[in-house]
Amino acid sequence: MHITDIIRKAGTEGKPRFSFELLPPLKGDGTQRTFEAIDPLMEFSPIFCSVTYHREDVKYIEKENGLLERHTVRRRPGTVGISAAIMQRYGLTVIPHLICGGQSRYDIEDALIDLDFLGIQNVLALRGDNLKGEHTFRNHPDGHLHASELVEQIERMNRGVFIDGEVEQCHNTNFCIGVAGYPEKHAEAPNKAEDLRRLKEKVDAGAAYIITQMSFDSAKILSFIDDCRAAGIDVPIVPGIKPFSTKAQLTMLPQIFHVDLPEALVETVKRCNNNAEVREAGVEWAIAQGRELIAAGIPVLHFYTMGKTDNMVKIARALF
Repeated sequence: MHITDIIRKAGTEGKPRFSFELLPPLKGDGTQRTFEAIDPLMEFSPIFCSVTYHREDVKYIEKENGLLERHTVRRRPGTVGISAAIMQRYGLTVIPHLICGGQSRYDIEDALIDLDFLGIQNVLALRGDNLKGEHTFRNHPDGHLHASELVEQIERMNRGVFIDGEVEQCHNTNFCIGVAGYPEKHAEAPNKAEDLRRLKEKVDAGAAYIITQMSFDSAKILSFIDDCRAAGIDVPIVPGIKPFSTKAQLTMLPQIFHVDLPEALVETVKRCNNNAEVREAGVEWAIAQGRELIAAGIPVLHFYTMGKTDNMVKIARALF
């Protein structure tokens, strides 16, 4: 079933639902940790699970002569495989991420063919991060520079247009395409108006739903949704929430994800004596934020778990 149908069904039922994001296992690990993270949440009937995609990383190994040898590695491969394993084990709708970074159009097409063969119909199309150590995004020579171009490629496959199909009449895929939205503006956008224009380009290219970047301010999320509607973006928008868990995130989250932290949250975290107290404060903040969004009529909330779902049980029990 397409995510858009699932979201609309949740809206008509009037019962709030949730989804969550997971990371694929580290190379060399199996599926057990992933399943252990999902098991406790199934009691609360999550609506879907998204699985991140991680591009290549750069690793330097010191040789005997003292020189550094550069290696390109992927620490978390297996997005397609773990997505299929989750779907098979739980019957849960899965949204694997697809990114532009480090991939050619042919790589992307092959991954989409695998997903289609596995019966996975929902994807999240993202540009992806810069390569480690690079200050600007550099696409594959035969790849995409923008997420809107990735959306266009997927949409063409839905119409039976492959890069160079080997049969007379190509199969039409049936992907429901999602994209990212930024309540506090993408870090590289010069202003909010330009960011909204870019988002509308992705929707016009074929995106059918939006999952937002994490935001700790419900008012900003609701304002973003209003701005989207005013800009003619009428697809479902699922807000993203991140349960706060460590004091280090006071600096790490703004640096990496370019999000603002409300003053009240910062002061609460500062007063905590240890990270156990921070996690409890983070759970309470996420519950309060969830209640505000649900009261505003939001049918589905998406939680960024970073692979750690113990706090999510408390949140799910309070909200769903």
